Amino acid sequence: MPLALLALAIGAFGIGTTEFAVMGLLPDMAAGFGVSIPLAGYATTVYALGVVVGAPLMTALGTRFTRKQMLMLLMGLFIVGNLLTATAPNFGIMLAGRIVSAFTHGAFFGIGALVAADLVAPQKRATAISLMFSGLTIANVVGVPAGTMLSQQFDWRTTFYAITALGVIGLLGIVKLVPAQQEKAASPIGSEIAVFRNPQVGLAMLMTILGFGGVFAAVTYLASMMTEVTGFAPSSVVWLTAVFGLGMVGGNLVSGRFTDRAMMPMLYISMTGLALSLAAFNFTAHNKIAAIITIALIGIFGFATVPPLQKRVMDQAASAPTLASAGNIAAFNFGNALAAWLGGIVISAGLGFTAPNWVGALMTAAALGVAIFASALERRQTGRGQVVAAGGPTAVAEEPVPAVQG
Repeated sequence: MPLALLALAIGAFGIGTTEFAVMGLLPDMAAGFGVSIPLAGYATTVYALGVVVGAPLMTALGTRFTRKQMLMLLMGLFIVGNLLTATAPNFGIMLAGRIVSAFTHGAFFGIGALVAADLVAPQKRATAISLMFSGLTIANVVGVPAGTMLSQQFDWRTTFYAITALGVIGLLGIVKLVPAQQEKAASPIGSEIAVFRNPQVGLAMLMTILGFGGVFAAVTYLASMMTEVTGFAPSSVVWLTAVFGLGMVGGNLVSGRFTDRAMMPMLYISMTGLALSLAAFNFTAHNKIAAIITIALIGIFGFATVPPLQKRVMDQAASAPTLASAGNIAAFNFGNALAAWLGGIVISAGLGFTAPNWVGALMTAAALGVAIFASALERRQTGRGQVVAAGGPTAVAEEPVPAVQG
């Protein structure tokens, strides 16, 4: 695989770390600014909202720059945002830094996925996308625990200084390793919006919201579930989340290879496995060994959905894919926020800490239903003679490949 994928993975590692590290830093951040922990939690909320809002705005900006130039600009903003967070004199400035960082998230993964796909042969595109996303999964195994330890040894600001340094490394990697491309990062905005007339694009994003969102219904409340229901000590949460992260890494890499061979079957398998794992977690959460196994399975099947979901959107919006690709990253974050909110509702209703697992299972089952409906609709449209991107290897091979300069 090209070394340029390493540069993209490093950038993804930094972005994944800044997104998730806050979970382990909230008590220190709250104490540092003299605010309550729920208020400090806005550091997570504004980030998710920033991803959703920033994706289309950064895509519009991409009409003026090439893909490589846009990736460089995004990593520059990432550095600025995290440095602003690290040096913030008050709570409001810290939130502003989080928003700046979040604005880079959707566009970086959206444009980065397109660049990764163009670096390899058509039949290896999903594998290349999964390798770039591996930086995000590894962030949960290495970056988040490391950030928590830095905060415990020094302070939470040190963690964000370290993330800023990761951004610098990612920027240098993009400058040196990613080949220059003549194609703009985004087509004229009218063309980017026009692809949403294809109902398959919207259906693919709905799969993303419901499918991967189901993971966060359970994971958001994992610490409370493991300590209150399973009986683990609070100190065990660190390595339990690492188990989940390792599952994510494995599921992402394996799925990338199989998605290149058969995208929709991989999507069906991963969603079915995820829905069953989430449903089973309601029962296995009462046994320590069974809970550990289930956490790993949720990580495996959860991130196994990512390569086919992202590739599905890119294939269906092949004529102008940047906004749809970045928008799908925003859809991941919207699904996460929705699932966490719904999980909180069922807990508040007195249904217990395992109840969010049912929410996640139902969301993922609904996503599987949407996938089956989308495939049936696609076959019917093809049967009527309409030109529809099938999302398979043949359709990908027929896409024009942008000129890449060394």
